[in-house]
Amino acid sequence: MSKFFKYFEYAYLIFAGMFIITGFIELSKNTNQAYMLFGMAAVAIFMFFFKRRFRRRFEERNK
Repeated sequence: MSKFFKYFEYAYLIFAGMFIITGFIELSKNTNQAYMLFGMAAVAIFMFFFKRRFRRRFEERNK
């Protein structure tokens, strides 16, 4: 189960990349939506590091 969570963490980085690319595309059309997408990318990056830290703590505790 731990390997599943390990790979699932990287999904947050993939989504962050998609949000950033879409944000740059939308920047010329709709700036408010672009800023929202950049904010979502920041949250996705935060969630990557949060989940990574939480998983490592959980693994250390179960050893």
